[in-house]
Amino acid sequence: MNRDIYLDHAATTPLDPKVQAVMLPFIEEEYGNPSSFHMRGKVVRDAVDEARSKVASIIGARPDEVIFTSGGTESDNLAILGVARKHREAGKHIISVKSEHEAVLESLEHLEKKEGFEVTLLTPDNDGAVSVKDVMNALREDTILVTVMYANNEIGTINPIGKIGATIEAHRKEKKSAYPLFHTDACQAAGALELDIKKLHVDLMTVTASKIYGPKGVGALYLRRALKIQPLQFGGSQEAKKRPGTENVIGIIGFAEALKIASEKKAEENVRQTALRDRLIAGIEERVPKVRLNGDRENRLPNNVNISFMDIEGEALLLYLDAAGIYASTGSACTSASLDPSHVILALGLPYEVAHGSIRFTLGRGTTDEDIDYVLDTIPSLVERLRKISPVRVDEKYYR
Repeated sequence: MNRDIYLDHAATTPLDPKVQAVMLPFIEEEYGNPSSFHMRGKVVRDAVDEARSKVASIIGARPDEVIFTSGGTESDNLAILGVARKHREAGKHIISVKSEHEAVLESLEHLEKKEGFEVTLLTPDNDGAVSVKDVMNALREDTILVTVMYANNEIGTINPIGKIGATIEAHRKEKKSAYPLFHTDACQAAGALELDIKKLHVDLMTVTASKIYGPKGVGALYLRRALKIQPLQFGGSQEAKKRPGTENVIGIIGFAEALKIASEKKAEENVRQTALRDRLIAGIEERVPKVRLNGDRENRLPNNVNISFMDIEGEALLLYLDAAGIYASTGSACTSASLDPSHVILALGLPYEVAHGSIRFTLGRGTTDEDIDYVLDTIPSLVERLRKISPVRVDEKYYR
């Protein structure tokens, strides 16, 4: 039987037909440059402005606080490098977490190695969360930025962003200081968690379209009004000169519509996907011996299941699953070409063997009970087959 079960929605999601429908006129008919002063340009400019207002309304911001980018990676880069370079006179210390996305970690590594900044990377707890206390204990007089992801892209653990942001805000008021600024990568959180920037108390926030059934190659950075950053590129007045270059009109229109639909479906889908998620976790733990759930069992994204299958290589199981028509991943799609073990799993204090055996299943709007049944019926025999030929043996203390 041919199966096609897509469980890699954390990597990307299919394009929603309703999103495609609003994009089509700007593919086929409205081709004007939004910076042009003639009517063709004005029609497109109005559409981009409307999309900006739509995104701003959903996150509780002003339209002029939304900067459109090429996606999550660029938004993270712009937030971190842009703040660091513009505010370096105020300090050169930045705080983040070892389990952040590579778009954050590699930006910080560049600043540390090439531009003289100091970076403190916090160690998450055993479930992948970072505490308010740990963040505040790491603050220094010269700390200008704290960047903590909202929900982890690999293990799904949700960080207390609202509490961290509120505590940082109170700290600034007490010190009568503008620092540290607070940024969160909310790429995986969008569509599932609260995005109101006032409730989160963030100064900058990254979101992207490809995780919420929108087009690939477009995202946004929320930038608090009057907050200055240094752009990464130059040569135009678009996006208030913070991200110059002709706008990806088609992507922007689709992104705004995708975010709107995701916010409308959020409550219903969270309930439905959580039930499927928990059934998948329970089924694997019941049918497959020697496994470990990575991430917090309760405080996790509704669609995320990250399991380490002991005594095998995750890449081998991934190939077997693919042959069976089940599409999952071993971690972030951005590092899929790397054979290195997941840095997120290692950050939890787990050994390489556990990290190498991890598989991420991420559910979506199209996932059904029948899909979960098929996965649960298929996995046990595949794992058993691989264990018979695997030289890997993991200490029992890592099972749970």
